[in-house]
Amino acid sequence: MNPSPAIWQEQSVLVTGHTGFKGAWLCLWLHQLGARVSGLALDPPTNPSLYQSAGVEGLLEVDLRADIRDLGATEAAICQIRPTVIFHLAAQPLVNYGYEYPVETYAVNVMGTVHVLEAARKAGSVRAVVVVTTDKCYENHEWVYPYRETDPLGGFDPYSNSKACAELVVSAYRSSFLQFEGIAVATARAGNVIGGGDWAMGRLIPDCVRAFQSGKALRLRYPQAVRPWQHILEPLSGYLLLAERLLGDEAAEFCEAWNFGPSVADSRAVGEVARLAAEAWGGTVEIMDVAPVHHEAGLLQLDSSKTRSRLSWQPRWSVEQAIRCLIEWYQAAEQQVAMQNLSLEMIDRYVQSQREEVVR
Repeated sequence: MNPSPAIWQEQSVLVTGHTGFKGAWLCLWLHQLGARVSGLALDPPTNPSLYQSAGVEGLLEVDLRADIRDLGATEAAICQIRPTVIFHLAAQPLVNYGYEYPVETYAVNVMGTVHVLEAARKAGSVRAVVVVTTDKCYENHEWVYPYRETDPLGGFDPYSNSKACAELVVSAYRSSFLQFEGIAVATARAGNVIGGGDWAMGRLIPDCVRAFQSGKALRLRYPQAVRPWQHILEPLSGYLLLAERLLGDEAAEFCEAWNFGPSVADSRAVGEVARLAAEAWGGTVEIMDVAPVHHEAGLLQLDSSKTRSRLSWQPRWSVEQAIRCLIEWYQAAEQQVAMQNLSLEMIDRYVQSQREEVVR
């Protein structure tokens, strides 16, 4: 199922973290659906960034800079925008950074979520909130079966644990306040997303691209680790479908946690994904196995059967398709192609591929 333009047309939507990789893609898609999109974030976390290269700023109704650790600034921004829907993506998103700066990580991911929900209560306009967390919020026992939404939360490291804490914050706010105030809130847990426009340090695909462009060896911390890889547009389509349900007459039935993961076949080892990326780029790359400095999970998979059944969402692109698409994006960026047009075209391509699959 595809997101409905009829629902999003002229809908006032706020994306927190819109200058980041996932937030910028979401803004592009919402604009394409006809929404009035606003953003609240710090400056882009990388240079280059998708936000800059795809000209996201020019598509926004309001583009504000504020730190969600500042309650007053967050409330002022959201009360100014008065959105109907909030997608809360602003976060400290990196595992290794969390080890180096745990206090900042908890402040952003936990108290930042508290502040956004408090601001949503005060705005007087918000009807639906989707809080994006992570597949790493589960207590990982290295089980062979994928994690379900009912499995215990945990998180070994500060980043993962802070996202589990954010899940608990949402649950408490829902039961204590939001369900009585007409605000439907749900959380979304996605796997390792990949796609064009991600330039973060320490992530597999940006590290691959930098290695391809420089001709240097690719240093992988844990090449045998298995992760649930999926193209960025896969979970974003799910977030949009979830928000649509939260705007509907039966919103209360969807105010819970939701997994958005790929098929089991697309949970692949880090080293395999790196080799597929090298093949798609058109060359080879030397892979160096380096010892990880911090603990990392060896096996992590998501069970998305509830999401598939109740939201009519399902992943459409295989890892191979996702990698071909993202390599096309990075090579086009290298050639200074108009990246906004290409990014919007890729969203069209994804939507059309869904339709074709449904027809078959």
